[in-house]
Amino acid sequence: MNIALIGYGKMGKLIEQIGLEKGHSISVIVNSSNPIENQNFTNIDVAIDFSTPMSAFHNIKFILSKGIPVVSGTTGWLNNINEVRRLALKKETGFLYASNFSIGVNIFFELNKKLSKLMQNHSEYKASIKEIHHTEKLDMPSGTALSLQSQITRNIDIESERTKNITGTHIVNYDSEIDSISISHQAHNRMGFAQGSLIAAEWIVDKKGCFSMSDVLKID
Repeated sequence: MNIALIGYGKMGKLIEQIGLEKGHSISVIVNSSNPIENQNFTNIDVAIDFSTPMSAFHNIKFILSKGIPVVSGTTGWLNNINEVRRLALKKETGFLYASNFSIGVNIFFELNKKLSKLMQNHSEYKASIKEIHHTEKLDMPSGTALSLQSQITRNIDIESERTKNITGTHIVNYDSEIDSISISHQAHNRMGFAQGSLIAAEWIVDKKGCFSMSDVLKID
């Protein structure tokens, strides 16, 4: 599989490492020194986008317009996602966005939805979300926290914290005067995100339409 990497930070480099170990080719790398307009996308099977909130929308549109499927994990640009989805359908190619590609986090999403449903009739519990990430993470709250928030059927605040040496921790808490119920996910490193994005890229190569990790993992 010939892959275009859109963004070449820590995630992009890790995806490159794992992709090469799996026998894929990294044929295009886009970053601030190598603009997307200067690249040759001939024979590219799929693009994986981990760029920046400022550049993701432009980059994704550019690639989809060539009929190349895109897997995107960049957060902070989602006010334009419907336009991207329409373009993918128009060009009859594939687009997959995920706020988090980790298999563990996507299982955590399913637990969150189930717990939210169980708590619907228990207003004595106050729900809250806390997310903790490394100081290099640009968006706040995280895309994963926003996904968790959207699954919960009540108004809920998100507390964000940025500190050193934390890959990513998310905690959903229901607190009452009597007791507390919590579920959490803690990433030990970025490996799960990189592996998940490659699994998604392998899956979407021959697909047309707009998808999520639930489609890839068949856990919804």
